[in-house]
Amino acid sequence: MSDLSKRRLKAWIRLLGVTRAAENHLREYLRVNHATTLPRFDVMAALYRRREGATMGELSRMLLVSNGNATAVVDRLEGEGLVRRTPSETDRRTIHVALTPSGVTQFEGLATDHEAEVDTLFAALTESDLDSLTDILRRAKGGVE
Repeated sequence: MSDLSKRRLKAWIRLLGVTRAAENHLREYLRVNHATTLPRFDVMAALYRRREGATMGELSRMLLVSNGNATAVVDRLEGEGLVRRTPSETDRRTIHVALTPSGVTQFEGLATDHEAEVDTLFAALTESDLDSLTDILRRAKGGVE
């Protein structure tokens, strides 16, 4: 292994470490401050971005989770009146899911607080740091696609 190869491996391990630490922090933040979970937040965020809603299959693909995992979260959100399921008019096997007005309102509050917490987590990064990091990650992503 070359020196550059070893440095790339160390960078990968650091990137994973930062990602895992931030994700764990945000899981705990959402649990303690909002009595919710990161998977619920992720489902609501995906549906917020797709205001017209999505099929359960599309939602699973957007979140990179199994249909069963997405269904379990949607079941709970539906029970709380935050999402609604609508059968497809053309295919009885297809179910569309979308945020309710109450779900939109709740998500907007969560998203504002989530953004503020992420801002706090990465407060040590300057605007220049963020520009550099964004450029580096964009180039790195090109290598894995």
